[in-house]
Amino acid sequence: MKLLKARVMNYKSIEDSSWVTINNVTCLVGKNESGKTAFLQALQKLSPIEGIIGDFDTLEYPRKSYAKYRQIHDENPADVVSAEFELSEDEIAEIESNLGKKTIQSNIIKATKNYKNSVNWELQIDEQIVIDNVITNSELTQDFKQQITEIKEINELILFFENIDDKPDSVEQFLSFIKSQFSEGLDNHIVNNYLKIFVPRFVYFSDYSTMKGRISIEILKQKRDAGELNDADRAFISLLSIAGTKLEDFEVQLNYERLKAELEAASISITDEIFEFWSQNKQLEVEFDISSANPSDPPPLNTGTILHIRIKNNRHRVTVPFDERSRGFVWFFSFLAYFSQMERQDSNLILLLDEPGLSLHAKAQNDFLRLIDEKLAPKHQVIYTTHSPFMINPSNFKNVRTVQDVDEKGTIISEDVLRNDRDTVFPLQAALGYELAQTLFIGPNCLLVEGPSDLIYLQILSEAVINKGFDGLNPSWVIVPVGGADKLSTFVSLLGSNKLNIVVLIDISSKNKQKIQNLQDNAMLGHNNLIQMSEITGIKNSDIEDIFEPTFYLKLVNGAYTNELTKEISMESFSNENPRIVKRIEDYFNDNDIAGGHFNHYSPAVYFLKEQMNLGKELDVSTIERAKSLFEKINELL
Repeated sequence: MKLLKARVMNYKSIEDSSWVTINNVTCLVGKNESGKTAFLQALQKLSPIEGIIGDFDTLEYPRKSYAKYRQIHDENPADVVSAEFELSEDEIAEIESNLGKKTIQSNIIKATKNYKNSVNWELQIDEQIVIDNVITNSELTQDFKQQITEIKEINELILFFENIDDKPDSVEQFLSFIKSQFSEGLDNHIVNNYLKIFVPRFVYFSDYSTMKGRISIEILKQKRDAGELNDADRAFISLLSIAGTKLEDFEVQLNYERLKAELEAASISITDEIFEFWSQNKQLEVEFDISSANPSDPPPLNTGTILHIRIKNNRHRVTVPFDERSRGFVWFFSFLAYFSQMERQDSNLILLLDEPGLSLHAKAQNDFLRLIDEKLAPKHQVIYTTHSPFMINPSNFKNVRTVQDVDEKGTIISEDVLRNDRDTVFPLQAALGYELAQTLFIGPNCLLVEGPSDLIYLQILSEAVINKGFDGLNPSWVIVPVGGADKLSTFVSLLGSNKLNIVVLIDISSKNKQKIQNLQDNAMLGHNNLIQMSEITGIKNSDIEDIFEPTFYLKLVNGAYTNELTKEISMESFSNENPRIVKRIEDYFNDNDIAGGHFNHYSPAVYFLKEQMNLGKELDVSTIERAKSLFEKINELL
């Protein structure tokens, strides 16, 4: 069965999403709190995988109408989610092989689940064909067959034979058969014996589904046996299953050599499976280790046997705990482990991905898009939400649905991107702009920046400057993120050899500055075409982030890392007085072991992109003036 379209009603922020057409890959784009997650969560409950509770709670009804609805719930439960599916030819053939050819009058069926958690199925069938087929294959005498030629419904057929006083054996057998098969009606027979088996299972995966690097074997086994696993636990068990390993394998008392063999076998298998899809760093491999719990560790890691996942970097020849890898790597790793096991258990899945790969580098997000298109979509439908322009394929805008929270109407999901507000469609505009930048990569004027966060800041600041009545970054510039300061000189050489006008915007005075100056001397780069941020901010060794007021940039950091911070970072939080705000934050993250001690510059930029319409209004005059000065300096070099 293939999902054709879906509709969510009376659920959280959604009064009526309207019918949403679903493709093999469907991307939901919208602002925070617009209802994207609610739409996925409602879909999941229509047909959840084993172990996931799919019941709707009346407390999920929209609060503004909850009091009124509660009074009529028992007699008239509200519908929550509806979906239209298309039966495959094989599925129709399986039904009709038992019930008769042409029984199924339409290959489109509809399922609707309400707040009493009952599912109503709508299907078009020809009951007469089923009756004729049952009678033809029965042992009834010709006399009885002639008496029932005018009967059109199964229930009427059952009633006819029940009213016969002296039933011959053939009638008793026939009556027993049709009652065992169709006592609840033909529709329910098809639903219970076929449709509930054919319907795909919805698998929901979010940032909160990522697994931990250490688990207590005994505790995890208890949770599994009690049916209390969360998504992170399932991801860990899925990882072991990829290697053909069970929790019990590490629980028994094995001698050293056998235990080592089990751990190494699991490590090799996981590495081969996972790193087939992770192209960011091929020097990594997975290692398992096992130890007794440390009583001083927090529960449940303070008792029993602890299984560790560690990641070895062969380039540096060291291993680090899985949790201390980048957040993007942890998410990608957890998703592949979880999905691989789900696919082994049930190949009939629809994947619901909530903000997939948000913490991945822009290139890795693009890799994940290819993974969706090449690995997932050929076997499973995928519905995902995103804020990132790098998670939108500009060549397939037909797969994009915009999600907007409309006053007095709630969440509306639409295929018509032109009818949505600027906030909603901004990721689409950014994705299209980035695609154009790639297409125009050899345009006459190229502005090289270090990474995607620079690209995002320049785009947002340019719009803010224009909104104040000044000139922003001239649209003739093609912004090219090169992936790090160490690659700037390479790109200058590559593009400069084509006699293009190249300008380099560099954050700090790095070791690559001398290489770039050498290129200037060799006429690869104009002598004025190297712009350092310190020229704009007045801060030595400045970053692009220093163009903002420190308190404003801290707001971006706090928003981006809200799940990792126990309290918001303020200017008073810093012990050093480094003028570079990024350096102070990096030291703070390292000293307080936030996000594994690693501060990702890209995360605040993404947060700013998501919240641009709100946070853009908070940019102060000094920031606008610095941005205006930067754009004037760049535009002079056209």
